[in-house]
Amino acid sequence: MDHVDLDDGRRMDIRVTGPESGRVLLFHPGTPAAAARLRALERPAYERGLRVVSVSRPGYAGSTRRRGRSVVDVVSDVDQVLRQLGADSTLVLGWSGGGAHALACAARLPQASAVAVIASGAPQPAEGLDWFAGMHPGNVEGFTAAIEGEPSVRPLLEKELPDMLAGSAAELASVMADGAAEVDRAYLSGELVEDFLAGNRAALEAGVDGWCDDALALVNDWGFEVGEIAVPTMVWHGGADVFAPVAHGEWLVGRIPGVRAHLFPDEGHFSVGVGRMGEILDELISFG
Repeated sequence: MDHVDLDDGRRMDIRVTGPESGRVLLFHPGTPAAAARLRALERPAYERGLRVVSVSRPGYAGSTRRRGRSVVDVVSDVDQVLRQLGADSTLVLGWSGGGAHALACAARLPQASAVAVIASGAPQPAEGLDWFAGMHPGNVEGFTAAIEGEPSVRPLLEKELPDMLAGSAAELASVMADGAAEVDRAYLSGELVEDFLAGNRAALEAGVDGWCDDALALVNDWGFEVGEIAVPTMVWHGGADVFAPVAHGEWLVGRIPGVRAHLFPDEGHFSVGVGRMGEILDELISFG
């Protein structure tokens, strides 16, 4: 199955892989990204008998745009996806820009039994958090523009779009490594970057709508409070992360009821997700 038709007439692209009878793992990819192959996740998931369901949020790939969407709006979309798949229970995983959307599922998705987020940002604004402290200059520029609104952020993303579509895996690795933690650079090669590149291209083939709407959703009211979360939830974050500084993870840890915290001083934005994916999935399974 490559898409579902939603009740309001929109289309949502999905990727469903792994054993048909396996426990469902709903994956929210980062920003920008589509429901595309991510071997760093899929390989260990299959080893554990999981059926991976990845989603392209509205505006990405073939998913119909939902202008003005908030983070919580993803819940009604994935609820319909799961119902069409016949899944009455799911584990949920979100990485980077997908983290907020996974937390929305933790708060509001009836089928969610356990949730993990990797390198997730906090809401903006977040009381007591210096939101931009320690953040990569490129992310500071992009999120500052998003706070100003679509007229500011859209031209910035459109300027980056040609390079995102035309660049090679080696060029993407170079861009991602610029300013990244040393521990992350060791992971930015081979199949991981190849999969990120393919996911970016799939997400942006129709333009920057999804990317723009993601950025706006992340810096505006998420539409729920993390204090609502009642299902087992895990926060995995690296202290050397410059794309989503660890203070964001610490903020979430301090406000999600019953959270299980995994904060690693010497890990980065990618090393946690790639290097510890097996541990993350094992913990999800144990609580879900």
